Formats: sequence, C-alpha cells, structure tokens
Amino acid sequence: MPEQKLSVAAAQIAPRLGNVEANLAIAEKSIAEARGQGADLVVFPELSLTGYLLRDMVSTVALRLDAAPLKHLRKLSQKIAILVGFVEESRSFRFHNAAVLLDKGEIVAVHRKVYLPTYGMFDEQRYFARGGEVRAFDSRFGRGAILICEDLWHPSTAYLAALDDALFILCPSASPLRGVSEGQDHDDNARYWEMINGFYATTFALSLVYANRVGFEDGIGFWGGSEIVDASGERVVKAKYYEEDLVVGEIHQKLARRRRIAAPLLRDEDLDLTINELLRLRGRPTRLEPKGETVAERRRLARR
Repeated sequence: MPEQKLSVAAAQIAPRLGNVEANLAIAEKSIAEARGQGADLVVFPELSLTGYLLRDMVSTVALRLDAAPLKHLRKLSQKIAILVGFVEESRSFRFHNAAVLLDKGEIVAVHRKVYLPTYGMFDEQRYFARGGEVRAFDSRFGRGAILICEDLWHPSTAYLAALDDALFILCPSASPLRGVSEGQDHDDNARYWEMINGFYATTFALSLVYANRVGFEDGIGFWGGSEIVDASGERVVKAKYYEEDLVVGEIHQKLARRRRIAAPLLRDEDLDLTINELLRLRGRPTRLEPKGETVAERRRLARR
C-alpha cells in the first residue's frame, strides 16, 4: 500500500552553469537539510545538475543514466527520495532536458521534457530533443507524474497525468523573471505560475510540488517562489522569492480521494469524445492544402 502521507521538500537552489561537480555538492547539502527536516522526498529545479542556459555546453554536461553523479545520488536516495534535473544523453546521442526520480537506490521514473520553448529568450529546441511521453508512475508514495516547467503550461499534460491516475505532480522549473506590473509586489511570471498551480490541483484533485530555481545566468534572473499545493488547491508551503530556500510540507493522499469522490470529474471524463475530436482536428486541412484534402487523405493517396 502507498504511504498515505508524504513529507516533501522543494529545494530552491542557484545552480552553477555548466558545473556538474559543484551542483552535485549543492544538491548534497540540500538533501542533508531536507533529511534533517524529516522529508521523505526532495525535489530540485529543472536542470539542477547543470544550470539552464547551456546552449553549446549541452553535450559537454550530458549524462547517461548510469553516469557517476547519478550513481552517487542513487546511493543517497537510500535515505530520502530525490528528484533531480539533468541533461540526459540517449544511446542514439540525443540530448534531453530530463528529470529522474530516485528512491531506495533505484530509478523510479524518468521524464523527458515534451514542450521545449523556443521563443523570446528561450531556445531549447535548438539544443534538446523532445520527449515523447507523459506517463504516471507508481511509487511508495502512490501514483504520480513528472512534468518539467513549460510542460505544465500546456493543459494536455496535466490532463493526461490525471487520467493516468496520478495523485500528485512533481514540477521542476527554471522560470525566469519577466517584470513586475504596476501595483504588484512580485514578478508577473510568478503570479501566472501560482494561478495555474492552484488551478490544476483544484481541477484534477491532485497535489502539486513546484520547485523553481533562483540566481542569475547571462544576465537573466530566476524568481524562485517554489510551492506545494494540495489536492484542494490550497497552498501548503511557499518558498521565498529571489533567494535560495528549502521548504517542507505534507501532502495527503486521502484528500485527493475525498475530492474525487465529492466531484468525480475524472470518472465521468469521456475519453472517446476527446480522442474522436482530436482525430478530427488532426485530419483537418491546413491553410495551404486544397479545400477538402486532409492529412489522412494525402497519406492514403501516397500509399497507392
């Protein structure tokens, strides 16, 4: 049976760009602090072992799943579960913005970022390969899912995780400063994240652990503000803005159960309706196609 209560730490750190060894030492310090506060799981930000604005350093800092730094973290996970972000190198030499969950010395789950932002200051798709799955996983804490930063800005990912019976989402992030609107006391990006975190938790009756980073890279700052939100959408704990911090809060599986019994929206979700409508949209003509000719029809003609 999964544990009904999970004490989780969000480790809000400032990784050093391109320095895996230094970031591993930073992680060890936070792991010890999280253990000291009685946490069962510690969640680090996106690309916490490497820093974010890597560009041409991606291949230099990439790690296979059997690399020494991850083996070391697996040993540390004998005492506390650890979610860490890193650049994963595949057997075909593709590089993924990835996060791995380690527990009891084993790899529990790996998520490869699906949505790679390539707009404004972001250029991830120039350097990373896209992940191709959104899957929930089983753990001693119950069933959960990992979504990395931009993944969670696309409603389909949380929807898929919830339909796959996830009771919690772990979201490592590297969200930058975007400016402060008049009358506000913190970053606009922070306010948007706080809104969607609460919305997803409430809508899908699941807990959400959001671990964002701080510090500066190439003149770009990161706002922190990590938080844990329970299955009713209530904030359990909140980290400081703009500073390194580590916060610990408890999430309870029984709350997700009560919420899903009271409002069985996931039970009543019509998957066939969703799939049928998505297939219809996928087959619609584009602006450049002759009227009435769909993608499916072109494929059928091509096979003749």
